[in-house]
Amino acid sequence: MTQSDAKTPIWKNIQTMLTTDIAQGAYHPGDKLPTEAELSRRFGVNRHTVRRALAEMAETGIVHSRRGSGVFVAQRPTDYPIGKRVRFHQNLRAAGRLATREITSSQTRPCNASEAEALHLNLGDNIHEQMGISSADGQPIALFRGVVPAEKFPNWHDIMETETSVTAAFSHYGISDYTRASTRIDSKLATPVQAIQLQIKPGAPILRTISISVDAQKEPIEYGHTWFAGDRVSLTLSDEP
Repeated sequence: MTQSDAKTPIWKNIQTMLTTDIAQGAYHPGDKLPTEAELSRRFGVNRHTVRRALAEMAETGIVHSRRGSGVFVAQRPTDYPIGKRVRFHQNLRAAGRLATREITSSQTRPCNASEAEALHLNLGDNIHEQMGISSADGQPIALFRGVVPAEKFPNWHDIMETETSVTAAFSHYGISDYTRASTRIDSKLATPVQAIQLQIKPGAPILRTISISVDAQKEPIEYGHTWFAGDRVSLTLSDEP
């Protein structure tokens, strides 16, 4: 050990060595790292020291943890096409990723001015709102908030509890296809709450999309906001019909 090594915290040396292992291909994107116990034996330290090193690696986006499953090497940013037909599960599946969604909030309430304009409603008409977290291979990549007209989609919350996607839910109402009428993209900085949900640092860059989806008759059926972790998703423009 050099003099500089002696001055460096042990957890920092472990972080450097594991990061080097990943960079040299010992572990690939999506691979699970050895357990804390195995790493403790490898480096001859206690689990707290290993845990600190892994936490710092997670902070920089090199790895991410899945509750009850372990610590995994972060995937490279996923290309996410933005076109007329944007389907979360289909996009992730095409990229070789496993897509999951977790609904964190559901409510029915009067619409505000922007929602009324987007969905062609009268101010104060009821809408169904759902918020949640979208993940790829167990790693959070986006937060979403979607609202639909309550009168047009009765029992929306009940159906969304049994369906894994908005597309499948719409099919219950005879909507077999729908398209994006508009999508607006801008950049934001993650709030403390968003950072916790996305497992990123507060103030980290995020990409926000605001979209309006319409049915075959060009009637608005969903007004959506999505906040993507900036280092995990690359939004691409699609020229699909």
